[in-house]
Amino acid sequence: MKKVAIVMGSASDKPIALDAVKTLEEYGVPSVVRVLSAHRTPQEARDFTLSLEAQDVGAVIALAGMAAHLAGAVAANTVLPVIGVPVASGGLGGLDALLSTVQMPSGIPVATVAVGGAKNAAILAVQILAVSDMDLRDRLTKKRADMRAAVLQADKEINEALMAREA
Repeated sequence: MKKVAIVMGSASDKPIALDAVKTLEEYGVPSVVRVLSAHRTPQEARDFTLSLEAQDVGAVIALAGMAAHLAGAVAANTVLPVIGVPVASGGLGGLDALLSTVQMPSGIPVATVAVGGAKNAAILAVQILAVSDMDLRDRLTKKRADMRAAVLQADKEINEALMAREA
């Protein structure tokens, strides 16, 4: 099975990165996790990115705050799909990171999720891998069915509680 690389621009991004790691684990997808900065360790970030295919990585999740150039720096050095996770830091609540991540030049795409959206980034990475892995596709389908059942159960319980109050 292909792995997903998770790269964070700072160790302070670890709590958000762990959301991605845990989500990937739920689907049985292995991950490689690194702290590499587009600005402070550009050569190491590039070297790591160039090694991804040899490591059997199928998608990359890049988390960064503020200027948030990490996802773009990774995407510039690989044709693997890159998913950017903007991280809230500094005084702008993550808006700066969101705009830096989503505004990539034509030809170097970065899929971008919500600020702090590492769980959705991991699910998107699983969906990318599931294009060629039917077992993962089945796990995704089952998870969606479980989410549907949970919402319908909550709907039923709320309506029963409301009916009991009216009686």
